[in-house]
Amino acid sequence: MDIPPDEQAFLRDLVKASRQKPHVVTWVDRDGTARQTALSQADVVRLNKIAGTLRVSKAEVLRQAAHVPVERPDRASPAGPTVPS
Repeated sequence: MDIPPDEQAFLRDLVKASRQKPHVVTWVDRDGTARQTALSQADVVRLNKIAGTLRVSKAEVLRQAAHVPVERPDRASPAGPTVPS
């Protein structure tokens, strides 16, 4: 395959992840919608650690995480930053 090394690594990771048994967590979103999230082995280990620290279920961690606001990068104006006078 004649593609850049970073693309090869990306594809290799996709294949590796697809060969692993996914862990599905069923949870309820903040709007009441039932959701299912498929996690890799590494992700479920990390989620279990967070849930254990908070002493709640994996589903509750995801429900609470749905309320965390998304950080948006500051939008620079086309003219550049303004300088106070």
